[in-house]
Amino acid sequence: MNLPRLGLGCMNLSHAYGVPPTPEEGLAVARAALDDGIRMLDTATLYGGGRNEELVGRAIAGRRDEVVLASKGGMAMVDGVKVIDGRPATLRAHVDASLGRLGVDHIDLYYLHRWDKKVPITDSVGALAEAVDAGKIGAIGLSEVSVARLREAQAVTPIAAVQNEYSLWTRNAELGMLEATRADGIALVAFSPVARGFLADGVADPGALAPKDIRRAMPRFQPEHWPANAALLPQWRALAAEAQCTPAQLALAWLLSRGDHVVPIPGSTRAAHVRENLAAVDVVVDPGLLARAGELISHVTVSGSRYNPVGNAEVDAETFEEAAA
Repeated sequence: MNLPRLGLGCMNLSHAYGVPPTPEEGLAVARAALDDGIRMLDTATLYGGGRNEELVGRAIAGRRDEVVLASKGGMAMVDGVKVIDGRPATLRAHVDASLGRLGVDHIDLYYLHRWDKKVPITDSVGALAEAVDAGKIGAIGLSEVSVARLREAQAVTPIAAVQNEYSLWTRNAELGMLEATRADGIALVAFSPVARGFLADGVADPGALAPKDIRRAMPRFQPEHWPANAALLPQWRALAAEAQCTPAQLALAWLLSRGDHVVPIPGSTRAAHVRENLAAVDVVVDPGLLARAGELISHVTVSGSRYNPVGNAEVDAETFEEAAA
């Protein structure tokens, strides 16, 4: 399917990074994003325990035709606990609940948020294919999957998009997924494209992050790894200055250069930052400078795993550790 070159990840309008904005503040950001030209909004059953879908639904009310609407199922909060559940019955219920919270009769792109390793992915995407046939969703996506899992899913139904983490400091997509999606005409939707704020120069001291900020549990922001990563920032800022753009725009320009099928979805809680990110689509950076950015920030230079052991166990995407084994 044809997607805009850049979308808005809506998760942090409800939870995850720091203290989220109030619902009304978040709604104002989402509406301003549409006013400024954002044409893809990405939400999920999980985000805010369903509140994020409600917020997005309010934002697009009366403007449904202006936006590609993406959501996800198969991972949700159940009695205050995050649960990955890819059973067909669960996915059918999640799709229906998403439609209700969003206030729409169809969702353009619906992802299996995580592969439930207790359920064959063919069963999970089979349920989503039924939703396509019923007109409830327009296309099917997968999130945090490997090429092997993509191939299994494709044997059952067309896959329009893969949403995996991809940025200068998370290069797992380059272990096969970048090329596989390009070859098959599948969108590679890059979440956390500015490295959870790191490449936007937005993290001065991880120790000062809010108590529930998810980065506190991520190794790259913890004391044993943060000093080495922070040491990369002065050169990163200098590269952005040389490119005559902001650090976030340089990170997004690098991703956009990886292929026309790569679609970053940076998130923000501030309308000004959304405009800054959207402007990256028009930023022109010398290929040599982009190459230097890729050498400065990479899986070789960044210290620490992207997730802790619990988080790593939840995803299926290729890892450099496995590739080196």
